[in-house]
Amino acid sequence: MTTAEQFQAAAPRPASTLSIAGVDWPTYKVVALIVGFLTFAVVVLVTAHMTPAVLSAAAMATLIWAGGGLLHSLRR
Repeated sequence: MTTAEQFQAAAPRPASTLSIAGVDWPTYKVVALIVGFLTFAVVVLVTAHMTPAVLSAAAMATLIWAGGGLLHSLRR
């Protein structure tokens, strides 16, 4: 094991992150992606059209991502 691996293993992970494939993601980003996907699925099932589904999912994910980033930066 190299020294860099030892430092990475010993470094504390912030409580508001999720490890995905070895990469720490802030929780608000994961939530934004999940909400965007769920919004897409609901809208495409209700309307049966891709255009409103894609636009509404992108809007929801962007709002949550930007709002979560703003709140995250204000808490620091």
